[in-house]
Amino acid sequence: MKTTKKLVLLSLMLSQALVLSIVESWIPVPVPVPGVKLGLANIVTMVIIAFMGTADTIILVILRCLLSSMFSGGISVFLFSVSGGLLSAVVMLVLHKKFSKIFSVVGISIAGAISHNIGQIMVASVIMKEVSVFGYLPVLFISGIITGCFVGLCSSFLIKALQKTNIFNN
Repeated sequence: MKTTKKLVLLSLMLSQALVLSIVESWIPVPVPVPGVKLGLANIVTMVIIAFMGTADTIILVILRCLLSSMFSGGISVFLFSVSGGLLSAVVMLVLHKKFSKIFSVVGISIAGAISHNIGQIMVASVIMKEVSVFGYLPVLFISGIITGCFVGLCSSFLIKALQKTNIFNN
């Protein structure tokens, strides 16, 4: 893919991920559990994993976390976001590259959502200097399975539609 086209596509995908993050912040989550989110921006991450490389995925995740934390938080929001986002991206990249015959897009998305939660709990335990926050993981695993399934289904439909357009081909 030509450099200019690649840069434009990555920029468009980054802007779409940021818009999804903003829209997601407007959606009330009907669960009284702090930190549970749908993870709509991960739809874009799944698309980048499917069509582009590892470096592009990592760059997109870091930029998305940086920009979204500038809009809605600060350094602590960034730390939680980037730790979960990078761990999630690495897990999804490995599953997609090495095990895509075993795991569907939905399965990869669920693994990514659970990994995201693990990354955030790890940062929380360091910041709070408390390991008891790991007791929160069962609740986050359940929400990760549900939200990962939803994001995976959306990603799967979008990836199939984008394959027909050939937009990511040379």
